[in-house]
Amino acid sequence: MRPTVLLFDIDGTLLSTGGAGRRSMERAFERHAGRRDICSFPFAGMTDRAIVRAGLAALGGPADEREVDAVLALYLAMLAEEITTAVCRVHPGVEAALDAVASRAAYAVGLGTGNVREGARLKLGRVGLFERFAFGGFGCDHERRDELLRLGAERGAALVDAPRAACRVVVIGDTPKDVAAARAIGAEAIAVATGSYDADALAACGADQVFASLAAPGAVDAILG
Repeated sequence: MRPTVLLFDIDGTLLSTGGAGRRSMERAFERHAGRRDICSFPFAGMTDRAIVRAGLAALGGPADEREVDAVLALYLAMLAEEITTAVCRVHPGVEAALDAVASRAAYAVGLGTGNVREGARLKLGRVGLFERFAFGGFGCDHERRDELLRLGAERGAALVDAPRAACRVVVIGDTPKDVAAARAIGAEAIAVATGSYDADALAACGADQVFASLAAPGAVDAILG
């Protein structure tokens, strides 16, 4: 059996946090710059660092890394508060899909997310899923989604004791950015229409397979390969 590395996106793919992430980012900018309205752009598919950098640019100038880090620290503090009362919802089929791969030999089940690791822990911990993932590529690893996925793929390959080139790598996401990043690293792209993009939009951007959700017929089989 060919070793397989699975990289799951979080927001829109595994769960919805009822807007807790956006509220936390808005509160962070309010604390940092007195502006809660600065992040008026869509966050879907963006990494946390890219979101912060775009917000700082909208304030009128380039940001150095220390300023990005400072806003991210504020964001995580706000998220720790927001997530406790957020209406969080695990998307259909997620837990069944994770159960299906949990006992498979030579499968590494990880995250491929624009969330920084602590943000991922807060969101997934809220619904009891964080411990289901042994590793990941995170927004704190790299600002570009393709590069963080590349790191995640390498970490997963190490867990199954195989060279990255010998592994089947599958990215499961809900945005065109997930699909594009998967393509950039030579991975399969399985898309689910549980976020802000419908199935037609995801198919048009080149996903290998598109499902209404991970509960749809054939979705788990596609992940298992």
